[in-house]
Amino acid sequence: MIKGVSVKLIRGTDAFLIAKYAQEVSVLTPLFRTCVAVGMKFSVLLLALAFHGVLSLKICSFNIQSFGESKLAKPDTLDVIVKCITRCDITLVMEIKDAKEQAFPQLMSHLNSGSKRKTDEYSYIISERLGRKSYKEQYGFIYRRRLVSVKASYQYPDAHSEDEEAFSRKPFVVWFSSPKTAVKDFVIIPIHTTPELAVREIDKLYDVVLDVKDQWATAENLVIMGDFNAACGYVPKKQWGNIRLRSNSSFLWLTDDKVDTTVRETTNCAYDRIVLHGQNMIQAVNPASVEVFDFKEAFGLTEEEALAVSDHFPVGFTVSAPRRKSGRG
Repeated sequence: MIKGVSVKLIRGTDAFLIAKYAQEVSVLTPLFRTCVAVGMKFSVLLLALAFHGVLSLKICSFNIQSFGESKLAKPDTLDVIVKCITRCDITLVMEIKDAKEQAFPQLMSHLNSGSKRKTDEYSYIISERLGRKSYKEQYGFIYRRRLVSVKASYQYPDAHSEDEEAFSRKPFVVWFSSPKTAVKDFVIIPIHTTPELAVREIDKLYDVVLDVKDQWATAENLVIMGDFNAACGYVPKKQWGNIRLRSNSSFLWLTDDKVDTTVRETTNCAYDRIVLHGQNMIQAVNPASVEVFDFKEAFGLTEEEALAVSDHFPVGFTVSAPRRKSGRG
């Protein structure tokens, strides 16, 4: 402590003024010089964070069971859905069943109604209605516009006849730009399998990966995520070796076979999965960041109230911020 000067927190301009004062009164002790240096470095770090936007990115997948106007009509249910989505920077939404295609834009309006600034708002991109015969669903991606943007998208073409198609709901592939994270761009391949066809559809995702690389030669970082139905009898243990997405060592499965992504207390199934491909993406993700968000417990819901939201919990993971270059300046 300098005589006559009370120092509670040294940072920014204050650090320079105090240092100047101390020099003038010739009592700049070694301890005080250390405090000044720490304060200055702290200020520089804060400025760097503010100007360069060093950020992490949370990516989630959420099967909102039979999402449509009926869920929007229930305020408490809608509130939980919105809270789940706003925890994430990108959310893949599955089981969008609204034939009028009005529910999803209405959901976006609810999401953005709480935004104080335009830069805090979410944007979205959505697939066409997908499915065999009369049963149709859509994939939707909701993302924070200040953090990411869409570089490109395409609907995976299933070139077989309807009876021989590999997927019940063909992946709608989206390439995102993320300039403020360790991985600057990445592709997300969504999937919602038909339970009885889960083995075949998960295996065929390998072909989708190859197709993505043909479509976009520079796309190296991939995330394959969604409701795989990859548990509880739909994928027998003996079948895992026949699934290329699993047997090929270039793919990292972030969610293991024992995680429970279901809401019902009577089930314990690892239906929802996240798989990474590409060394930069794999290195940018800490497996410990993977989470299943139990909104039932988080918001104190009964099982009945939780099931009104969905029979699946959201799953997610975090892409890290860029590593700060070390060195002395």
